[in-house]
Amino acid sequence: MRLLYTLAWWLALPLVLARLWLRGRQEPGYRQHWGERLGFYGRKSESQMPTLWLHAVSVGETRAAEPLIDALLAAWPACRIVLTHMTPTGRATGKSLFAKHGARLVQSYLPYDTGAMPASFIRHFAPRICILMETEVWPNLIHQCNRYKVPVVLANARLSQRSLGKAQRLGKLITDAARGITLVAAQTQDDADRVRQLGVQGVLVTGSIKFDVVVPEAALATGAWLRGAIGTRPVLLCASTREGEEQLILEALVRASLPPDALLLIVPRHPQRFDEVEKIIAAHGLAVQRRSGLTQDDAVAVGTQVLLGDSMGEMFAYYAACDCAFVGGSLLPLGGQNLIEPAALGKPVLIGPHTFNFALVTEQAIAAGGAARVADADALMAQAAALLQDTARLSAMGEKALAFANQHRGATPRTIAALKPLLPA
Repeated sequence: MRLLYTLAWWLALPLVLARLWLRGRQEPGYRQHWGERLGFYGRKSESQMPTLWLHAVSVGETRAAEPLIDALLAAWPACRIVLTHMTPTGRATGKSLFAKHGARLVQSYLPYDTGAMPASFIRHFAPRICILMETEVWPNLIHQCNRYKVPVVLANARLSQRSLGKAQRLGKLITDAARGITLVAAQTQDDADRVRQLGVQGVLVTGSIKFDVVVPEAALATGAWLRGAIGTRPVLLCASTREGEEQLILEALVRASLPPDALLLIVPRHPQRFDEVEKIIAAHGLAVQRRSGLTQDDAVAVGTQVLLGDSMGEMFAYYAACDCAFVGGSLLPLGGQNLIEPAALGKPVLIGPHTFNFALVTEQAIAAGGAARVADADALMAQAAALLQDTARLSAMGEKALAFANQHRGATPRTIAALKPLLPA
């Protein structure tokens, strides 16, 4: 089965590269570092430090990996980390987050899963361990790690029932890969049970590392500045919105009874959609400003109805600047995004009906009183209006969100403890 998978990769490679080039029209980063994606890395580094390899696909996984990366470098001070990504935005996020580590952190794109390319990566970097964040299972990559005796760990692992069904339909290809994983550190017991159904033997429940993320002081400072630029107006943030959701949100906003001076702050999840979303906002007859157009001396215009968050790496700042936050990807059947970040900042959280990617943490936050589920965009606006006009309820819900986030910290040290038998000093 894996041989057919490998053949399919080689046959599809011209189309994959063509798609990469086309995506580069909107995101130039997709046209850079192609050699890394194809398993070419030039001369070996002169560094003698042993290498730990951690893979974080894009922005969300990279930000979630921050406490783990910091802890790995502290626990193994003689080592460096090679951090791989699949997207330019993930790479840019990593560069911003981990510049503080200097030469102890090197970035690269993950090579395509052809077999030969992951093998080239392993020979070049000689990693002592491969740590995949959350849901990444690449059959040839895992096979090559097993071949070169590199332990494979799935950290902060989550597996929804839907994803389990997809994996099981792929049969032996995925079950063989799963059996090649040395250790899975799962977010929840349900995640652990589903992973075991794929045949993984070493499974532990460590909790979600995302609860351990420390909000950067710089992000808080940017959030405070942005809040000052907005003034005393109530702010509803719609964060990480996906295609189709902005239309629903804006249509509901026009019908809603929000406070007359309320500001809607929209932050699309994908940066290539910033211009598109601005056009959608303008098409609804709403006055819009872009975050990128604001300098330190500017204020958001009094007549602005929608502020478009069109900057990278500032999600914590946007959460800090709002009064309540809706977490996107959940109005449509896309599985939702993680609500831990707004909760960690003590913000009341609103979430749509589709949260299968983060089912348990969402239900726990709702049960704790720090989050509320809304059925659709109109219900979102109604809930937001009620909260923004009731400061006591707004404050109480925010306090419950913060208490919920604090209660679930500690996954990072549990993960490090699980890794120590695999990484002797």
